[in-house]
Amino acid sequence: MPSTADYEKRALRAELRERRQNLTTTEVEQASQGFLANLQSLVTAMGATSISCYLSTPSEPNTRPFINWALESGIRILFPISREDGLLDWTVGEQGIEKTGLWGMPEAVGELLGPIAINDVDLIIVPACAVDEQGTRLGWGRGYFDKTLGSMERRPPVYAMVFDNEVLPEVPKEPHDQSVSGVVTPHRILDL
Repeated sequence: MPSTADYEKRALRAELRERRQNLTTTEVEQASQGFLANLQSLVTAMGATSISCYLSTPSEPNTRPFINWALESGIRILFPISREDGLLDWTVGEQGIEKTGLWGMPEAVGELLGPIAINDVDLIIVPACAVDEQGTRLGWGRGYFDKTLGSMERRPPVYAMVFDNEVLPEVPKEPHDQSVSGVVTPHRILDL
């Protein structure tokens, strides 16, 4: 039986998905520039040399300009690969190409490094549809990042990427939900 929080999450995801679909091309392009600048600032301030970052879908904040900058800057990137068992494998995507993975998500093509490969990164960039001011991340409902973050022995800083209006006073939380260290929006970096 789904919990009250589960119903609240579903309703909030639907609302946020619709908001993203209503963004204009100009708003998306301006946001992409802001995300790039703030991600560059975050990585530079942390001195991160190895990070994990996802390949965005068309409805998510665009990670590709940042990924291109990071690769050109010599930063090692691990990309998530969804598995049937709900865990994530990782790859450095050495082939430089993408494919459609499980659940229709874009994934990098490369040698699979296994779930524990993420333990060595300096910074983790995760997708979200909202984050609240306490650091509670609302993902898209499959639980991959919650499982990954919850199983890490030594967890580096984790930042979610959301649009400015997706940082909310509160989002529904369940016991398995993993908090994030901060949020990157087009206009700010928020440490939580």
